Amino acid sequence: MEILRNLFEMTAFGSLFQSPETVLMLLIGGFLLYLGIVKGYEPLLLVPIGFGVILANSLGGEMGVVPENDEIMHMSLLEIAKNHGIMNLLYYSLIKTGLLPPIIFMGVGALTDFGPMLRNLKLAFFGAAAQIGIFSVLLGAIAVGFTLKEAASLGIIGGADGPTAIYTTIKLAPHLLGPIAIAAYSYMALVPVIIPFVVRLTTSKKELKINMKEQDKLYPSKKPIKNMKVMKILFPLMMGGIVAVLVPSAVPLVGMLLFGNLVKEIGSSTERLHKAASGGILNTATIFLGLTVGGTMTASAFLNTQTIMIIVGGFIAFCFSVAGGIYAVKVHNIFAKKKINPLIGATGLSAVPMASRVANEVALKHDPSNHLLQYAMASNISGVIGSAVAAGVLISFLS
Repeated sequence: MEILRNLFEMTAFGSLFQSPETVLMLLIGGFLLYLGIVKGYEPLLLVPIGFGVILANSLGGEMGVVPENDEIMHMSLLEIAKNHGIMNLLYYSLIKTGLLPPIIFMGVGALTDFGPMLRNLKLAFFGAAAQIGIFSVLLGAIAVGFTLKEAASLGIIGGADGPTAIYTTIKLAPHLLGPIAIAAYSYMALVPVIIPFVVRLTTSKKELKINMKEQDKLYPSKKPIKNMKVMKILFPLMMGGIVAVLVPSAVPLVGMLLFGNLVKEIGSSTERLHKAASGGILNTATIFLGLTVGGTMTASAFLNTQTIMIIVGGFIAFCFSVAGGIYAVKVHNIFAKKKINPLIGATGLSAVPMASRVANEVALKHDPSNHLLQYAMASNISGVIGSAVAAGVLISFLS
């Protein structure tokens, strides 16, 4: 009997019976895996995050991230690994230092084509308008009791950019990293649901039938770009310089995004760099980011009223960002001869290219000849830069 008792105590069954909240967290981790595997919602992100949640709540496994405190902040990485396990080593070396989000931005840049935005530069302004969700929810979060730094971290969910949300939260409110990361990536995965929902509430069928190619024929561009390849190489250099001067705190994100894009656009001479940035490096960074973010979601850190408020606030920020881009287009159409489809404003989020694909599908339902993917990408891509700049502004003022 003593042997059986020792064997039972070796397992986690006894602890699970005493900690029902841990069982709930295991179910949440399983649900995230379900969304990623079965539903196919952002599997590259939700699968590592979901599995990280399960690891963090495996009692006795010592895989949960320990909240930041004076003791652990004065430990060396070797001491952290010895005393708190491998997940804490990964978190405090890769996440807490702010390393992984810029690395992921480099990979995103290497996969991004700024051509659609450069051909339709005016549409890029709607990517800026869509950032209204960030600042409107920031003010609302302060009103319900969040601190200014916590509110900024919550509001950044409206940018629909996981790495940006994580980077901002690391700098301003690291204790909220788990719920904010989950909210950001979950709503990014639900872009095919959220954008059509907001579009139905804010637009008419007549507006959705605006055909961008017909508008181009009626009002052709007066200054077409003659050498797009040169422009694509010059753009990351010029944009990097502008951001470095105006918003230096955004350079870690925007700078790495533009570097990744530069090695892509140079061509064959930097092909190896391009493949590394968009392949092995990006994939490795995504794995560790997902696992460590999931590792922060222990029962004690996640199951509280503040988390529920973050989930609700993140949804509102996301919807406000979509609506902000749409209403910016509506205002433009009042004064301009060349009309723009409001769906282009709806893609001012950073969820590239999913938001553009969703907008294109909605447009085709109303007019089978209305292919606006390239136009939507102009706003969509600018939203990536816009959200990173917005994060830089918040970090600069609040850190």
